Amino acid sequence: MTKILDHGYLQFIEKWGSDEAIIEAARMSTAKGFLGWGARCKNCKRPLGGESNWISCPNEGCEDAGAEPGDEKLLRFLWENKHSTPFEMAGLTIEVKAPILVFREWHRHRVPFGYNEMSARYVPLPDENYCPTVARIIEGAMKAGGNKQAQGIDGKVPTDEETQRWLDRLMESYALSQAVYEEGLAIGVPKELARCPVPVARYSRMRATGNLRGWLAFLQLRTAPGAQWEIRQYAEAVALLIEERFPRTWALWDEGRP
Repeated sequence: MTKILDHGYLQFIEKWGSDEAIIEAARMSTAKGFLGWGARCKNCKRPLGGESNWISCPNEGCEDAGAEPGDEKLLRFLWENKHSTPFEMAGLTIEVKAPILVFREWHRHRVPFGYNEMSARYVPLPDENYCPTVARIIEGAMKAGGNKQAQGIDGKVPTDEETQRWLDRLMESYALSQAVYEEGLAIGVPKELARCPVPVARYSRMRATGNLRGWLAFLQLRTAPGAQWEIRQYAEAVALLIEERFPRTWALWDEGRP
């Protein structure tokens, strides 16, 4: 489990497929399947123990046959030429705890994703709200540049004192929202309506699942410098999961990452 922000986390649940499965899927048309990573003898196809094309085969009669690259060449060809469907043969499922404002951006990635989120129609949401730090607010405003979503009005940057005063009032508003929420639940307001005062900073939880093609498209947008800082923290945690479980595909994506 990776802790993120002040109350959030990202947890790996399961994965399916592999870098090898991507090759297997791509070769369905030729019935060759996965032949192996690394250089192999052009004649007998024996693995030569590396990715160099200049390794001699020890088999008698193959010494001068030369070498050919392994399936890493095909994987690169698929990636660079945007043959995307083989990358749908692998994927992963994660559990995420994040502010609702992060989920609203995350859920814009609909295909090929599946989501199941905790519902305040059924259970009260825990009293946990995201509170950015003074540094996050000021540094974000200073670095916004031409990113209008990250700017304050007219590009203004607040002072430390202004920011802390605003954060104090933010925490007061959270407390009032929770009091109104709990009062509604106590007097019998339906849960689906009692949640009205809950802010978008409230933490929720979800399971998210998708194939590798979808996750890499998600990372392309959500690790980009222009993405909101909060969702970038979650995207970087997803990236680490993919790097560990699909290392060869990850390396190709990482070469051209934003």
